[in-house]
Amino acid sequence: MDYGLLNIGSILLGLIAFILPVINLIRYNTSNNQYWFVFTLMSIVSCMLSLGMQIFYINYLINMKDWTAIMDTINVVAFSSALLLVATIVLNGVTLFAYIGNRKKK
Repeated sequence: MDYGLLNIGSILLGLIAFILPVINLIRYNTSNNQYWFVFTLMSIVSCMLSLGMQIFYINYLINMKDWTAIMDTINVVAFSSALLLVATIVLNGVTLFAYIGNRKKK
């Protein structure tokens, strides 16, 4: 297995985790947007899978005893993982409050 694909998959899933709540917010004013919760759930799952892929890649580097690669990349991985987690929570929280607030107005 090419473990470098874990990084590419992690980036793609992270982008999906960012894009899905934005699509939800863009579609907010359209009528019949009944699947907003599915998009929110898919965003959270994408974030979890992205972070899991990073953990598996770091585990691979540990098993290979490639300490220099770990020391070179761990700061960026930690920062980007925290950024992905916080941004996903905030974007999905905004989506949740928007749709629940809209439900209360009706």
